[in-house]
Amino acid sequence: MDVIGTSIGGVHILEVAPIFDHRGAFARLFCKQELVDVVGERQIVQVNYSRTTEKGAVRGMHFQFAPFSEMKVVRCVKGRVWDVALDLRKNSRTFLKWHAEELSQSNYKALAIPEGCAHGFQALEEDSELLYFHTAFYNKNAEGGVNVRDPAVSIAWPLPIRDLSARDANFPFLPEEFSGVEV
Repeated sequence: MDVIGTSIGGVHILEVAPIFDHRGAFARLFCKQELVDVVGERQIVQVNYSRTTEKGAVRGMHFQFAPFSEMKVVRCVKGRVWDVALDLRKNSRTFLKWHAEELSQSNYKALAIPEGCAHGFQALEEDSELLYFHTAFYNKNAEGGVNVRDPAVSIAWPLPIRDLSARDANFPFLPEEFSGVEV
């Protein structure tokens, strides 16, 4: 597994080299031993799945407040998505910067997103499916979000946003005095 850093500290692209033969392919999607420099002492405690049916649909930008902050590793297992990590960490040198990566069933990439970063994605194909590996349990009372259209972060979605949940559409824009989240 190759680990590639990005301009945002703690956000990493994970690449695997699948083994192909006449039956298809095999790939290791997660290996704590190979990812020790990324995951550290954290433990994966929850794995989630999503399927997004409409091309152009956006899910995000989600995070959990401390002390329930989580690292997540996101992998596309069907279709293609444009996956985004947004740095919300107080005092981070990349505060309010974002990094996007195309994840697909054919490129076998994943994105590792640390605590204090919001996550979202846009489906580039119909019926795109993702797996999320989380280091903390979901806590409804700790959930947070940033509006995907917030001009303070200006995420350049590659397609017009065609479908957005009511919850995601109602996330607020960041206030001018927003100084970040604790991790």
